Amino acid sequence: MFPELETKRLILRKIVENDAGEILECFSDEDVLRYYGQKSLESIDQVKGIIKNFSEGYEEKQLIKWGIQLKENEKLIGTIGFQEWSAEHKKANISYAIFPEHWNKGFATEAVHEAISYGFNELQLNRIGAIVFTQNSGSSALLSKVGFKKEGTLREYMYQDGIPFDTYVYSLLRGEVK
Repeated sequence: MFPELETKRLILRKIVENDAGEILECFSDEDVLRYYGQKSLESIDQVKGIIKNFSEGYEEKQLIKWGIQLKENEKLIGTIGFQEWSAEHKKANISYAIFPEHWNKGFATEAVHEAISYGFNELQLNRIGAIVFTQNSGSSALLSKVGFKKEGTLREYMYQDGIPFDTYVYSLLRGEVK
């Protein structure tokens, strides 16, 4: 059964086909994608395929992706999850995206705290990593605030709109949780 998580203001829940419109809206927004390393999504059918991949990835224990929902309504305000999840090596990478109208309200920090808690306590991870465009000062600040350590720079590691970008590598180990 897919885990549903709850914080003071948020519910992290399974992304379902009915969320396709909101996912399309989020991942076709140029502000969201600026530092995401992903092409803009273009159709509901494309998003429905991605949602199916999320379910299959979870069943195969390769990834887990939650929709971030405000408790007061059922509309998604973003996504968060782990990819490159390896139970054998006790590691995964975290990624998240919040709709711009919900930026700077602490929602990403709240969701990241809950996800890393789940990762360490339920998935028994020892290491959670993150890859962040060097220009993404907001994400770098968030990760540092919750205890991640910058390990280094990967030169021209990700492309956005055909342009290579350097990224920072961050990690948080089980024993370092704040």
